Amino acid sequence: MAGVLEGFVTIIAVIGLGALLAQIGVLDDGARIVLSRLAFFVASPALMITVLGDTDVGDVLSKNLVASAAGVLVTSVVYVVAARFIWHRDLADTVIGTLCAAYVNAGNLGLPVAAYALGDASLVAPTLLMQMLALQPLALAILDHATSDARFSVSQAVTAPLRNPLTVGSILGLVLAVTGVTLPPAVRDPLELVGGMAVPSMLVAYGISLRLGPRPGEGTSVTEIGVITSLKLVLQPLTAYVVARYLLDLGDTGLLAVTVLSALPTAQNIFVHATRYGRAEVLARDSVFVTTVLSVPAIVTIVALVH
Repeated sequence: MAGVLEGFVTIIAVIGLGALLAQIGVLDDGARIVLSRLAFFVASPALMITVLGDTDVGDVLSKNLVASAAGVLVTSVVYVVAARFIWHRDLADTVIGTLCAAYVNAGNLGLPVAAYALGDASLVAPTLLMQMLALQPLALAILDHATSDARFSVSQAVTAPLRNPLTVGSILGLVLAVTGVTLPPAVRDPLELVGGMAVPSMLVAYGISLRLGPRPGEGTSVTEIGVITSLKLVLQPLTAYVVARYLLDLGDTGLLAVTVLSALPTAQNIFVHATRYGRAEVLARDSVFVTTVLSVPAIVTIVALVH
């Protein structure tokens, strides 16, 4: 459990740094946009190439993946129904809200949780790859379409994921994992260096937004944030648990892993996506904030009940 707390402390410290730099005038809202674009177009794709390139593909094709996907699917469907028929959100805002409710922080928080709290960093691989290679490309393709003035084109829709740098980086990383190819140091070292900027850039940009933007709870629906938090920290891990235990008959380790990882908070890169497309930015920011704070007691409770 110390690893879980350490992961959260690290995240909060870097977010606090961003807020401090905004407070003293070192960085402004323009810096937030630049950092978000840097993370989206450059650093995150490089990170995906190096991280996914080292992943054992066999770990992905497992029952853990099925249980995690079930949690994402059920949570997404519930939110989409509420967003479209209760809050009457448009397509782009609905996509961002769905990601807030179902896209977990598998990278900079899931890795330490899997390594220290669960004892095996590879346990996060199914969730990480499912999000990077399926959920995120689909969401970004829909966002590209929803925020574009161009008429719908089948060819444009099919090739949209291949024009997204995050998707391209994920695909390249998976190709490396499948083929077993090792990049030469002259290529890998710069990628690792640039990829190392991804998480800090996201967190500092998020901290700037907390300081310069509306206060959490202002500028968005408190009810919607409450629903997203409940879906993220209760329905998603509960669904994963039920599927893993009663349909897939996972052992104790796998059962705990899929439940805990499904209860991770909303990933910071959802805020980056919201900024990139200029949609539901405050909703994304507040969802990350609230779910990150409340995921600590949620995960502690899950470990106590399931372990």
